[in-house]
This record gives sequence, C-alpha cells and structure tokens, in this order.
Amino acid sequence: MAHSHSEAHGSLGSYVAGFILAVLLTAGAFGIVMHGTMAPNIMMVVLAVLAFVQVVVHLVFFLHLNTSAGQGWNVLSLAYTVLAAAFLIFGTIWVMHNVGMNMMSR
Repeated sequence: MAHSHSEAHGSLGSYVAGFILAVLLTAGAFGIVMHGTMAPNIMMVVLAVLAFVQVVVHLVFFLHLNTSAGQGWNVLSLAYTVLAAAFLIFGTIWVMHNVGMNMMSR
C-alpha cells in the first residue's frame, strides 16, 4: 500500500509562517516585560494570552494538529492531556491552600 509522506507534513511556507509567528510572539512577550510600562496584573494577563497563542501556533504549524477527520484521536488525546494537567494543577493548588489554612488556624 503506497503512502504519501507529504500529506501529513506542512510545506516550507507553513513552517516559515509558524516560525515568524513564534518569534513575533516571543519578542512581544520580552518587550512587554523589558519595558514594564503596564501594571503587573495586566502584564500577567497579556503574557498568559501570548503564551496561549504561542502554544496554538506550535500545535497548528509544527505539530500539524487540526480538526480534520484524520486528526480525531490526536485532538482527543490533547484534550485529555489538558484535562489531566488541569486536574493536577488545580488539585495541587486546592490541597496546598487547605493545608495552609489548617496549619495557620492553630
């Protein structure tokens, strides 16, 4: 059975576009931090948004994750990984908060 390797991989143009977007997002994050003209709370929100957009750029341009029919299992495994990481992170924060509250009450 013949299998074409080019259909699963991106073109040179898509790799260059992804690289340029990643560099711009990284430079934007560094610029925001280096200039420090925003309030710290706003800066954290903007950095979180830039980080999320950069993750999406990497998933689309370099890992070739999309919503086509052949990518169903990949999208499902990514969703499970995000859910498991969220449980781990927020569960840890919740437990540590409760430990801190119980220890401070004595």
